[in-house]
Amino acid sequence: MAPARDANVVKLAVEMRTLENKPIPYLGEFSLQQPLAAFIVELCTHWKVDNPEFYALQYTEPTCHYVTEKNRGRIKDGTVLHLVYSAARTADDILQKMKKGQLDEKKEALESLVKRSSDITFAHEFISKQGISLLISFMEMQKNESPLLPNILSSFLELMDHGIMSWDDLQPSFIGKMVSYINVQGTVDTRTLSTALTILENIMLNSQTNFATVETQIALPKLLHHISNNKKVDIQQSVLAVINALIQKSDLQKKKQYCTTMSSRQYRTILINNVLIHTESGSVGADMAHQLYVLQQLLLNQYEERMNTSMDANDQDATDKIKELRRIAFESDGDCNRDVTTRRPEYKKEYKKLGFRNDINPAQDFMDIPPGMLALDNMVFFARNHSDQYAKLVLENCYRADSHECPFGRASIELTKLLCEILQIGDGPTEQGQTYHPMFFSHDHAFEELFSICIVLLNKTWKEMKATTEDFSKVLSVVRDQITRTMNQQPSTLDNFRTKINNLTYAEIAEIWQQERINNEEQEMQAPPIKELRRQLEPEILELIQQHRLRFLVEGTRFKSARGVRAKDKFRYCRLSPNHKFFHYDDCDEKAVPTIDELSKKISIVDIKSIVTGKECPHMKDKTGKKNTYQLSFSLILESNNVNETNSVDFVAPDETVFSYWVDGVNALLRQRMPSLATTRDVEMLLNMEIKLRLLDAEGVMIPQQQPMIPPPPPNYNFCYQLP
Repeated sequence: MAPARDANVVKLAVEMRTLENKPIPYLGEFSLQQPLAAFIVELCTHWKVDNPEFYALQYTEPTCHYVTEKNRGRIKDGTVLHLVYSAARTADDILQKMKKGQLDEKKEALESLVKRSSDITFAHEFISKQGISLLISFMEMQKNESPLLPNILSSFLELMDHGIMSWDDLQPSFIGKMVSYINVQGTVDTRTLSTALTILENIMLNSQTNFATVETQIALPKLLHHISNNKKVDIQQSVLAVINALIQKSDLQKKKQYCTTMSSRQYRTILINNVLIHTESGSVGADMAHQLYVLQQLLLNQYEERMNTSMDANDQDATDKIKELRRIAFESDGDCNRDVTTRRPEYKKEYKKLGFRNDINPAQDFMDIPPGMLALDNMVFFARNHSDQYAKLVLENCYRADSHECPFGRASIELTKLLCEILQIGDGPTEQGQTYHPMFFSHDHAFEELFSICIVLLNKTWKEMKATTEDFSKVLSVVRDQITRTMNQQPSTLDNFRTKINNLTYAEIAEIWQQERINNEEQEMQAPPIKELRRQLEPEILELIQQHRLRFLVEGTRFKSARGVRAKDKFRYCRLSPNHKFFHYDDCDEKAVPTIDELSKKISIVDIKSIVTGKECPHMKDKTGKKNTYQLSFSLILESNNVNETNSVDFVAPDETVFSYWVDGVNALLRQRMPSLATTRDVEMLLNMEIKLRLLDAEGVMIPQQQPMIPPPPPNYNFCYQLP
């Protein structure tokens, strides 16, 4: 028997290239317990290479990073490594060429630097030798059109991403140089521009001290100029990233200014014509979608302050807005200067018609946060900008019964809260978010306009559902689904949104919900664990159905006569004995229900040979009759020497259900499978009900398609813990 192989020894290949770039392979073994330096000495000895301290090992896949004591665990059987100059030696070589080399040597050194900067081992060596300082000074000496500049900035960005050097350490002169690449027009390489924008984004996000320096030197018009004048997606994406960083890190006052500027028609048009135009064609990439999502979230979050602001009793402006809502709804003649004292007794009634809960003091309705004062802002916007729809909506509900009216005030407050939840107002952008809605960039007051569309929809859905005040939460759940489903279609404008959502009626939502429920149940029933559960439960269900059929036979049934037309008024009654050993039967009247003792004839179950149905029945052969009669006929075939030389007892069931139950019951007594469609339906229904009952505790839990792997047993079972 061959000796067991040492688990700490792996077989690998190492390749070294000669000056002529020819590979020289080495196939051997490497002990994972052996120091890397010792293995490198062994390789250099094998290849007769001097100064092994100048060399290191490098992975070939997936990235050409140096092998270190920390990452050597990636070495497995079959790994291919390269023997190359060490990170320190390579960094020295690059720095030397950058300082004293010719233009071609500098270009070659920078190209090498770009490739190696993502390796943290190399980055540590390069930065420790003051490589960042040299790179910055080298960059400051270059002109904007220099061919070396793109590689200089790309290398700098890669090196800084390791977090070895702080973004706070950068000098204002360097930041000014980055800003100059953005402010200058038309003389900068696109790669230089893109990298400079990314560097500025990182400075703003990672350096509080240098953020102010960037903010004072950069301007939104200069940034947006690159979106409109440069069709490259990476430039547009980098510009949006800088704008988002600028908004995120600014103080509250400047954040409002930036958001107001970005929401203006001029800048929205730039985004629509140059970025969002690609949305319909589906060519917006994941990174661009993320930046649009972040910008959208930052703009929507400007409503957070009003959403979390409760009504102040001393706020005269808010009080005037509530009065304005009443005037627009009920004083359509525009006479707002009439004597207040003559109108005061009617205020309470009118505020009640407006749907406020507190009709004496409607300001109390805006105390809860969210949605706070944002609800009042939305209501006033709707009343001012859509006054005809507003007045129609309010007056329409005035003529409904109190229980069926859709209260505008309460509906507006709850709808505003619902929209805040759907749009996640107040939540910061996530790093993975990519869901944006082009329609929010199509209007100066997109959120308020969205509310105006949805409050009309809510009233429409209320009427379609014939809802009462008790159904308020049900209506809101339907409206939530209408809004989210329409938004998922990403309509380009709010007008498109209005058209789509008005076509999505309550009836369609109910049908969608029903179909989704059926699909979910069908999909859930196909899961292997559910199939296994069905297999285990089926015998119990069949036993239950069999007991039901036998109880039905014990209760007895009045059958039609099977002896021809002359006996059409005759009936036959048959019962199964309680001990399931005999069938008792006899002729009877139309309405008679004889007891088992009144039935003079009987058949022993053991004497029944089989049961036949339809045209196979003896009393149906060579007879003409209605098709239904054939279908409902069955006969008990007996042994030939029983029942006075008659070898069958014939029945015609009154309906299909009785026929199915008797055929099933007789087959059960004969230890045969119950063949009827009724049994199949009952099995399916009872199985589904039983499974649903058993899965109640697992509601909301995803049932796996495959059985989870059973973990290996522990090395020992010494689970006992001894108290001191």
